Amino acid sequence: MIDPVPPTSAGLLLHHRGPAPRLLLAHTGGPFWARKDARAWSVPKGLVEPGESHEQTARREFVEEIGVPVPTGPLVELGAFRYTSGKTVVVLALEVPADLVGSDEDPACEDLTQRAVSTVEVTWPPRSGRVVVVPEVDRAAWWGYDEAREKLVAGQVPVVDALVAALAR
Repeated sequence: MIDPVPPTSAGLLLHHRGPAPRLLLAHTGGPFWARKDARAWSVPKGLVEPGESHEQTARREFVEEIGVPVPTGPLVELGAFRYTSGKTVVVLALEVPADLVGSDEDPACEDLTQRAVSTVEVTWPPRSGRVVVVPEVDRAAWWGYDEAREKLVAGQVPVVDALVAALAR
């Protein structure tokens, strides 16, 4: 039997250098993740659809999950990051000006339910048969490199080092 190809996702990591470099991460939505912080954050990302490029997916998913347009600027591919599950996430980075943080266009938001964001159905409590609709991500925030390494899901922690290496070039 041939193993099915593991899914591939693509995501968009906004970052700024500023006096204190920061990365924009999204917190996974839903009741299971509500009280979790460490390893509960991610680059906004989603599955690559047939015929879609990594860039198209990353841009689409950013809008769907964060609820605002992608800022303008060139994207830099940081690489493909494989989870222990076999899933691969291709991450593209977009540098934004530091003064975006706190401005009217800042994509960070303490409660993304205030915006039109994508939702998913989950069974909650587990095995209850009760289905609830929750946002894919419930908030987005800026984190420094060290904080991001603690917040990110384990399979995405290497993204921080890949960004640092790309910025050093």
